[in-house]
Amino acid sequence: MQKKLLSKEEALQKLRQYCAYQERSHSEVQQKLWDLGVRRADHDEVLSALVEDDYLNEERFAKAFAGGKFRMKDWGRKKILYELKQKKVSDYCIRIAMKEIPEEDYHRTLERVAEKRWESLKGEQYLVRQKKTQDYLMQKGYEYELVGALVKRLASK
Repeated sequence: MQKKLLSKEEALQKLRQYCAYQERSHSEVQQKLWDLGVRRADHDEVLSALVEDDYLNEERFAKAFAGGKFRMKDWGRKKILYELKQKKVSDYCIRIAMKEIPEEDYHRTLERVAEKRWESLKGEQYLVRQKKTQDYLMQKGYEYELVGALVKRLASK
């Protein structure tokens, strides 16, 4: 069955709601255009209209994404950076977004997450506990140097 093609105006209306609900990246909106069955020729015009009306702002999206993933999910910089690249966010916007994470908060969060993980592995053998804590923090996207030093400190307590 052929999908009904939406007019530019219908697509614009749907995408305004889509973008108003939460911040979106350009690539997410682009994908939504395909999903809605909008003609390829209309994509650039629809995207331009959304940018002009301030429904779509890559810098704002990147800041919200980085801040949200850090505060809500305790993600490290590497994981945030990787995810933003996956969403095809520009390097410029990624740099600005990373500045949204205060250095002091970053270290405090890393320490809190590490201590919580370390405590949850109390019954484990010493080296297993160290390895599992380190792996967990790496998977969360924290830098190897910071993780290594912190796990050593936890292990020596």
